[in-house]
Amino acid sequence: VGKKLRIMIVGIPNVGKSSFINKICKTKRAKVEDRPGVTRGKQWVTVDSALQLLDTPGILWPKFEEKVVGENLAITGATKDSILDIEYIAVLLCSRLKAIAPELLMARYKITKEELDSCEMDYEIFELVGRKRGLLMSGGVVNHERCADMLLEEFRSEKKKKITLEV
Repeated sequence: VGKKLRIMIVGIPNVGKSSFINKICKTKRAKVEDRPGVTRGKQWVTVDSALQLLDTPGILWPKFEEKVVGENLAITGATKDSILDIEYIAVLLCSRLKAIAPELLMARYKITKEELDSCEMDYEIFELVGRKRGLLMSGGVVNHERCADMLLEEFRSEKKKKITLEV
């Protein structure tokens, strides 16, 4: 009697642990940003006289059994972009979207079925998206860094159309 209930909030990076705590508290006590690694240490947050929540940094398995698991986490933003090549991750995203949701890829970037079907390599889809979005440098060359940033940011921030990369 008289003791506070203490609950630890745990999960992978960038899934909304701190946002959840702020929602429960009805204030912005936990720092929140739309990128992994914002919560650097454990922090107790008092909700009321009977409840405390422990905000924790995201945790990941030290090694994934399958490469595709790590790639999907990178695509969704659960890992820091600085640990992998962002262009490689964006090309992977194009490949996964072509395989599991080609209609979304075509609609979002105004790509015809014929254009998509003509892409024999995943990198060609990435290039096509860059051209369709006008992300060109001098000489008509696609700006790969801007294209990768745009693709990943749009995919990660898409709230209306939930999509899973695991099929």
